Amino acid sequence: MKITGTALSLNVADTTASAEFAKTHFGFTEAMADDGFVSLAHPDAGVNVIFLRTGLGTFKPASIAGPAGQGLLIAFVVDDIDTEFARIAAEGATVVTEPETEPWGERFCQFADPNGIVWQLVQWV
Repeated sequence: MKITGTALSLNVADTTASAEFAKTHFGFTEAMADDGFVSLAHPDAGVNVIFLRTGLGTFKPASIAGPAGQGLLIAFVVDDIDTEFARIAAEGATVVTEPETEPWGERFCQFADPNGIVWQLVQWV
């Protein structure tokens, strides 16, 4: 198998709010959009993040078309977590977890977007 791209697709109530959060704080750009759909790209992330409005009729299978959220983290590895944390917090993003270091060497912090999706930054120390 040759995989030519990767995307993470999340159902949210307000696609615009999550997209604006990702663009403002994480440097994503809008690749395409339509009613109930926003696809974002990032030059460094290697993954597109797609937001679909919860209940969108084109989502298949409909039996699992509920909202993303509980237990979901979108994580990105960065070079300087403390600088990025300070910048994003100063921009007004909701802080979930300030930078802390796990015993196995993962330093992380977390922010919540307007739909409750948790965006995590990681730095290995």
